[in-house]
Amino acid sequence: MPQLFHDRRRLRIGLFGGSFNPAHDGHLHLSDLAQRQLRLDEVWWLVSPQNPLKGEAGMADLAKRLAVARNLVARRQRVRVIAPEVEFGSNLTFRTLQRLRARCPEHGFIWLMGADNLVGFAAWQRHDVIARTMPIAVIDRPGYSYPALRTGAALLRRRITPRQMARELASSQRDRIGWCFIAGRRHHASATALRQAGRQAGRQGAKAEKND
Repeated sequence: MPQLFHDRRRLRIGLFGGSFNPAHDGHLHLSDLAQRQLRLDEVWWLVSPQNPLKGEAGMADLAKRLAVARNLVARRQRVRVIAPEVEFGSNLTFRTLQRLRARCPEHGFIWLMGADNLVGFAAWQRHDVIARTMPIAVIDRPGYSYPALRTGAALLRRRITPRQMARELASSQRDRIGWCFIAGRRHHASATALRQAGRQAGRQGAKAEKND
């Protein structure tokens, strides 16, 4: 992380935050799609120690979540997995983004989020600060397209196309604030479903051992 914070290049970086409990192919799909559509130099996965909107029950240890995520992206040189909120001492996204911009003033950041997360965006603390200070790219998710578009129209400002967003990130207009919706092939993987499948497999395994 210190090396990332002292990089003086002017990079276009997508910031993708979440619990990553666990990281999965859907996260890779979102990152790859955003990189292609927005011509990003890198994507940083910001693994939160604890999502303030989620309970601690069922939340894997941060070190384990980081290890799984880093193993998943091992072959992707342009995806970084970090947990800056450990150092920042806050798990609130708007504060994390403020501090990242202060630490890395040369970079052009854009917040990446799935359409399902945008639907609940109004519950985020100071979502209004994020909306007026950070470009946002929303990636389509199965079942959330229209709710996300309605939420974006209500809470975000100045919708533009992904192509326009890419041009602005690559130019002197990189600090203009707007949002875009990235459609395309949607990925159905979810961390919730993976956790449920893991618990079910564990119960079935325990039952099989009991019957042996």
